[in-house]
Amino acid sequence: MNPVLFPRTEEMLLSMAKAYPEARFMAGGTDLLVALRQKQKALPPLIGLERMEGMGDILREGEEISIGAACTLKEVASHPLTRQHLPLLCQGADSVGGPALRNMATLGGNLCTASPAGDTLPALFLLEARLDLLSETGLRTLSMEAFITGPGRTALLPGELLHRIRIPIPQNAPIQHFEKVGNRNAMAIAVASLAALIRMEQGLVAEARLAWGSVGPKVIRSSEAEAALMGKPLREESLKEAAFYAQKAVQPISDIRASADYRKKVSASLLQRLILYRDSDCGGKRS
Repeated sequence: MNPVLFPRTEEMLLSMAKAYPEARFMAGGTDLLVALRQKQKALPPLIGLERMEGMGDILREGEEISIGAACTLKEVASHPLTRQHLPLLCQGADSVGGPALRNMATLGGNLCTASPAGDTLPALFLLEARLDLLSETGLRTLSMEAFITGPGRTALLPGELLHRIRIPIPQNAPIQHFEKVGNRNAMAIAVASLAALIRMEQGLVAEARLAWGSVGPKVIRSSEAEAALMGKPLREESLKEAAFYAQKAVQPISDIRASADYRKKVSASLLQRLILYRDSDCGGKRS
């Protein structure tokens, strides 16, 4: 029977990874164990990260929030630092599955699964997260764009693991909004999702970042949709123009959950719902 190992320090972790090069890293295991069981093969050696020093904490380091990859989604969604500075990420984390799953699933796992429907991914793209990857050769840091290479694929090298997620603190109190549409009211995999970071000045859009999930092989952004909002109030006319460009930008497929055409329409509708903030000059999570 293959071992399940629980290192506590980086030195122990790297030693175990070297001794068992075929091992898989695991924290909550909510995706990995399901995938391995579906293959109906003997489990490989597993290296659990739950007891690792520094991989389960959330810290402020200067002007960024640093999150250990083994932090659960519940911890991410409820921590005072993320709630104050990163409500966009909190909303994404809090929409994954149900409470029991969020108590086990980790932010690092949601990233490494690299599902186009991953609820935290659009937020992390917009928040310009940087990912620290650890191996016996040291640390290297990648952007979200470089890390996610396709559906279920990342830039992780053999023996390398995601160690920390570093996110610059957004300045000037932008609106931070996440919303998704699924086939049921709870525990739904997104048919389409939208993350938006909008900064208003004197009633006009001074900055717009938009990202859609579950409508392409990776998170989709549209510079044209963002540009359509710039210098304008959040009103029906400007949002309708931006929604037009959003439908052009997304690249959905049809599957058992929804057709490509429906996903395009939902992507546009999610954007038009930003009219909820038409009278806002400040941001944060809308109650």
